[in-house]
Amino acid sequence: MPDILAEIRSWKGKPAALNERLVGMVANDRSLVQAIFKAMDAGNDKEKGVCLEVLEAVTAKHPDWCAGRLPAVIKFIDHKAPRVKWESSRVVANLAPKYPQEAAKAIPMLLANTSDKGTVVRWSAAFALGEIMKHNETERKSLLAKIEVILKKEQNNGVRNVYLKAMKTVGR
Repeated sequence: MPDILAEIRSWKGKPAALNERLVGMVANDRSLVQAIFKAMDAGNDKEKGVCLEVLEAVTAKHPDWCAGRLPAVIKFIDHKAPRVKWESSRVVANLAPKYPQEAAKAIPMLLANTSDKGTVVRWSAAFALGEIMKHNETERKSLLAKIEVILKKEQNNGVRNVYLKAMKTVGR
């Protein structure tokens, strides 16, 4: 099994090419998902961000590859590094349709990120909250009320549109 952290640390090319390489490696060998999670836990903030970006790409196509791993992602939503926050939120968004109950455990941290100074962090939190709202009927009513309050404060139209699109999907 390749050492994911060594791959990241020795990479000399562009970050997008590293992401593409790692996603390709995982796509060819599903067992590498475990190595990504281990690297994510052991790595520094930059390395955590890379690992989460890989998981975001993988879970967009294969959410079942991360079955039972949502808690390991959720713990990073309130991380100090913005990239770690936004990538972990996107992974939660990708997993919410398949694992709505587990994804709901991220709601408190995602709500905290709705007031983050970083637009990408707020956008990613909006995306994850919207996906949870769409796929978790138990949480839907409560989230709708909270999102309506958030919309009154959110100034960025891109972030607002993420919420509005999710609300439209659930008939609001």
